[in-house]
Amino acid sequence: MTNDVTTDATAEFESHRPRMFGLAYRMLGSADEAQDIVQDAYLRFCATEPGSVAHPGAWLAKVVTNLCLNRLTSARTRREQYAGPWLPEPVLTSDGTLGPLESAERRDAVSFALLLLLERLTPTERAVYVLREAFAYGYREIADVLDLGEANCRQLYRRSQARLAAPEARFAPSEQVRHALVEAFVEAAREGDLAALEKLLAADVTWWGDGGGKASAARRPVEGREKVLRFLAGLGQGIAAGMTYAVAEVNGAPALLVRSGERLFCVVSFEVRADVVVIARAVLNPDKLAFMSRQLARP
Repeated sequence: MTNDVTTDATAEFESHRPRMFGLAYRMLGSADEAQDIVQDAYLRFCATEPGSVAHPGAWLAKVVTNLCLNRLTSARTRREQYAGPWLPEPVLTSDGTLGPLESAERRDAVSFALLLLLERLTPTERAVYVLREAFAYGYREIADVLDLGEANCRQLYRRSQARLAAPEARFAPSEQVRHALVEAFVEAAREGDLAALEKLLAADVTWWGDGGGKASAARRPVEGREKVLRFLAGLGQGIAAGMTYAVAEVNGAPALLVRSGERLFCVVSFEVRADVVVIARAVLNPDKLAFMSRQLARP
């Protein structure tokens, strides 16, 4: 009987797992930590009395959100001590890992740009914003998850919107333009063609690198086209041999994947304005590439 109950609980939980992982990832910006949170929620769900949870989806959302809030408190301290720039962990999204991303708004909701902006918020503001924007929760539902008043949740949401406000690009490129630009970047990188790369970079482009002290990366942002080109030229001389380059959908947008043999070496995401790259963010920390490496290894 116990085995039957456990099987039923597992089946119920698995139907909610993708949504819970998406919630935890948006809250933390870390795929591995999100997996830990979801596993903890699973164990708690299995430990409940059979039939005692009337609405498993809502119950799990509350558990996952509050586990993330606890984790964010310590995460802030760790990130302040992080070696060099901190970037979120990249996630392949073409397989639906973070849910359906059929609209530009949904893709933007898991972009590196937004995940970094969310770092400006307090943990509670972040929870309100994610539940409202990414999961379309009403204020009453958010209040139930966070044990706050509805009016307080409305205020927290307005505050988070104000803190995340940023000027929109005048000419947002289409997905086709973005993909073509990244493809051109990959081809230029593959050929070591700096002249071609120069045409793809904005004059004020910025290159961010996250090595976490475990991989060679710029400890400060590299700013300006000429400096970025010199940096890439030096980087290419050091790592070009044996490297392969490809394009994949990462966090809802085309990104550059660099492999050394079978090992994922680096993932570079791009922010594009008009027809040039304005920001490139490279994740080289092997710990942060572990989740995507497992995704890529799936048949």
